[in-house]
Amino acid sequence: MAQNQARPIVKLRSTAGTGYTYVTRKNRRNNPDRLTLTKYDPVIRRHVQFREER
Repeated sequence: MAQNQARPIVKLRSTAGTGYTYVTRKNRRNNPDRLTLTKYDPVIRRHVQFREER
């Protein structure tokens, strides 16, 4: 299967500093900036901001 260049795989790292990550895809045309999502961090058992790392 060919990889789609418009939807690359990105790592989302917790801003709480726990080192927990999520892996997802993003649409580069709609979101050219860094992706920021609120997701659950099981290390601290709270919802926190996860930011795309490069």
